[in-house]
Amino acid sequence: MRRIAVAMAKGGVGKTTTAVNLAHGLALRGHRVLLVDCDTQGQTAKFLGVAPSHGLYEFVTGRDAQGGALTKQQALHATRDNLWLLAGGIKLVELKNWLGEQPREVRQSILAQSLVPREGALDYLIYDCAPGWDVLSVNILMAVEEVLCPVSVQGAALEGLKTFFGYLMSAQRQNPSLELKYVLPTMFDRRTRQSFEIYRRLHRLFRKQICAPIHYNVRLAEAPAAGQTIFEYHRQAVGAEDYTHLIQRVLDDDGKEKFKQGT
Repeated sequence: MRRIAVAMAKGGVGKTTTAVNLAHGLALRGHRVLLVDCDTQGQTAKFLGVAPSHGLYEFVTGRDAQGGALTKQQALHATRDNLWLLAGGIKLVELKNWLGEQPREVRQSILAQSLVPREGALDYLIYDCAPGWDVLSVNILMAVEEVLCPVSVQGAALEGLKTFFGYLMSAQRQNPSLELKYVLPTMFDRRTRQSFEIYRRLHRLFRKQICAPIHYNVRLAEAPAAGQTIFEYHRQAVGAEDYTHLIQRVLDDDGKEKFKQGT
């Protein structure tokens, strides 16, 4: 099973759009995917058009908002064929407080210990991360091996990336297997010189990690309001084509990993 965090220090760069469409695209290919929303805004459920009663808070703590016992299975929400969701939302504030109360020696690894599916149950575990750096962010980076970093090719994109690098390097000291696997340029607008300039700079800095860009696309922006992924809302849209390229890149790397392991 591959564990991928979709993360960036800056908000508004397309993290949730990427996490949702990547997860659903992999599920459409027949892979079993668990999408974990780690943001207090809880946008992932809205993007998928669902309203789960429970989520990540209940999954980790084993209790509901009233303090009653809850199983991990009850916290999971089936959203599509092969795609399950652990919802985020405002209850994650309580989860962060709960994590902060745990013994220091286990506090940062609780998520990694909790999200251990039985052998063969999942193919991908994808985290939709919130911007910023707190006890939950640390837990996520302790629980994954790969980071996919969306970078908007607009505005102060590289400043946000520089800040995130600081977080990543700090996490790598405790989780040496953690690596920046993908840098995904988002909101690429062919009409602006800035998009091309930032993309070229990213390509020079991250030759191995750089992915084909996600272009600015009206259909991609409309899909969340309909509670659909781009593959459901408009499969012929440029956004669907772009995310198909990303999915294929991830799957190609999956094949390489299996080859290395001799499976």
